[in-house]
Amino acid sequence: MSARARSWRIAIRRTHLWVGLSLGLLFSVLGVTGSALVFYTGIDATLHPAIQAGQDLRAPGLASPVWDRALATGRARWHDTGGKWTLEVTGEGGVIPARYYPGPGRHGDRTMVWFSTDGTRIVRAEAWGGYLMSWIYQLHMALLAGDTGGQVVGWSGVAMLLLLVSGVMAWWPRGSWRKALAFKHDAAPIRRLHDLHKLFGLWSMALLFVLVATGVLLALPAVTQTLFRPAAIPAPKSIDDGVGRTTIVRAFRIAHRALPDGRIVFVDVPSARDTPIRVRLQVAGDPHQRFPGSYVFIDQPSGRVLAVHDDRHAGTGTFLVGWIRTLHDGTIGGMATRILAVLSGFVPTLLFATGLLHWLQRNRSDRSAGAHQPNAKAECPCGTPRRQR
Repeated sequence: MSARARSWRIAIRRTHLWVGLSLGLLFSVLGVTGSALVFYTGIDATLHPAIQAGQDLRAPGLASPVWDRALATGRARWHDTGGKWTLEVTGEGGVIPARYYPGPGRHGDRTMVWFSTDGTRIVRAEAWGGYLMSWIYQLHMALLAGDTGGQVVGWSGVAMLLLLVSGVMAWWPRGSWRKALAFKHDAAPIRRLHDLHKLFGLWSMALLFVLVATGVLLALPAVTQTLFRPAAIPAPKSIDDGVGRTTIVRAFRIAHRALPDGRIVFVDVPSARDTPIRVRLQVAGDPHQRFPGSYVFIDQPSGRVLAVHDDRHAGTGTFLVGWIRTLHDGTIGGMATRILAVLSGFVPTLLFATGLLHWLQRNRSDRSAGAHQPNAKAECPCGTPRRQR
């Protein structure tokens, strides 16, 4: 190997070492919390048996009075002329999940609400971030530090991509591939740690790269907008003429006429009459079942369709952005890929543990060798010779 190639290899190994030591713990936390979030609604339901009531019942139809009854129940408890209600259409029996957003000035005070199957009672209501799974969600997305934390997660993710790439470059074999991919069972403990670190990284490299890259795009929406330039979602206004108010059931009917093949997933109902009702739907080709990207905006007083945002006609950028979340949360291939995403979330912890232990053992060996042979050459943590100081 030429001197120039050797110096590049040393630089790459050192980069991998120090980025790994600096960000390894953060990478581990994001990985483990990400694993928990793959099934976070199911885990939350298990932790709160009250919201599992009625799961064996048939899901309410879109023409059921349950939807408007639940909205009336929620409004009777929270009196806020500027607030907004979001009801989720799960397509399953049981309680009706909803979210209540207070009016302007209290944007962060979202409350998660679960209505009884008939819409007459509030079974559970908790502030977002005030219960375990929502706390884990905020830790994963923003380190419990709001927008600033989201930026830290996003840009740290860029460094984590560098960590993954530099790891492959540092490992890239100069000779036998079979030897480079082997695990030496009879080797010294420090060598076995090296082999474990190497194999964990190599076998998970592709999936980790996808998870980290999509996580960066979710944490840095401004970067995502710049890279993909998705079509803007409309923001029409209703005209408050003081006459009438469109019900949720009627809004469902109107939305289905606007997008006949769409599957309704959410409905947003603002208290302010000058803000339209927004129905969120999944259309053919939209990869995410729970958070699709098509919308119908409906004038509250008249029920007139103000705007339609159909992902299928919104351009390539919108199409690509639609895949980011489903790639990140593992829903792209159903249960199999979700389980794979859960397992992958533990890999950063294994990489950090094996890398840290290998570095500590090497330093200990170097100090021991230096104490017994003060004039001998020691070896730096990246595996390259260094002069004895």
